[in-house]
Amino acid sequence: MGEQPIFSTRAHIFQIDPTTKKNWLSTSKHAVTVSYFFDSTRNVYRIISLEGAKAVINSTITPNMTFTKTSQKFGQWADSRANTVYGLGFSCEGHLSKFAEKFAEFKEAARLAKEKSQEKAELTSAPPQASPSRPLPSPPTPESMNGAEDERAAADSPQPAEARAEPSHNALPVSHSSSGIGQHLEVELAALKGNNAKLTAALLESTANVKQWKQQLAAYQEEAERLHKRVTELECVSGQSAAARSAKTELNRTIEETEAALKAKEDELECLKAEVQSANRFQSQRDSLAHKLQEVERRNEALEVQLGELERRLNANLREREVFRQSLRSLLQLLDGKISELSQLRDALAKLLECS
Repeated sequence: MGEQPIFSTRAHIFQIDPTTKKNWLSTSKHAVTVSYFFDSTRNVYRIISLEGAKAVINSTITPNMTFTKTSQKFGQWADSRANTVYGLGFSCEGHLSKFAEKFAEFKEAARLAKEKSQEKAELTSAPPQASPSRPLPSPPTPESMNGAEDERAAADSPQPAEARAEPSHNALPVSHSSSGIGQHLEVELAALKGNNAKLTAALLESTANVKQWKQQLAAYQEEAERLHKRVTELECVSGQSAAARSAKTELNRTIEETEAALKAKEDELECLKAEVQSANRFQSQRDSLAHKLQEVERRNEALEVQLGELERRLNANLREREVFRQSLRSLLQLLDGKISELSQLRDALAKLLECS
């Protein structure tokens, strides 16, 4: 049957920077198809992604690989054969989870195939009639799996099934002793430990870096995904005809315009954030002034209370003064009466004195 796709999805593809081993480098201009392939002749699972005629991903799944989710929409795995770390950015968490489930499933299948091939190798090397001086045929290298001609040549070669299942472990001659196998496993274990340390460092770095591009990617990813799906549909229908290429160019221009509009919206958002901060400062000032105004109002209320008390006391003093003035008037009237009586008494005495 040859190599057949068994699961496909779409994602943005990244690779770790080979120089710094810290930053991610985008290897696809947009979301592309990422597929799991199974080669029944070699019993091998591979992850393959093509962008045009370029193979963006060509990674053979081994039992030592681990797919790690670093966020809700991003996952990564290390390929020691390619000496790199691949990263995939998905449009939703469900696509990432499905891809991770398939990775674990095919990894387990690769482990079982490896164990089965090792058992066959042991059974093959057990009979004494086996010639110790004749090595097994050379297994296909990972590079030979990239082209269709190399795959057909490797499939037609008279290799045993256990050698095709895991080239890196079963390419040893059957005459090697158990001590040689142990040394080989120790070397491989040391290499795996080194790769694990590199992967751990890359994971820590990628966790810090993923937040930077995740916000930029999420804003226009949906629109770009729709446009790219339309491009894919046009390419499939027209078979890369001139009309399809023209439509693709137009859609790419639309994507660029959308990205430019997104940039303008981001600038406008920054301006709005600055205005919001200014409004927050004005709001703080207004709250401070309102607090001061409340303090002044409370003081005015206290002064009004004091003023009312003073008015009440003044009215009381005015009433007391009026009562005192009325008393004085009464005394004056009484004094005038007494004085009038004394005048009459004086006049009477004066008359009496004259008469005598």
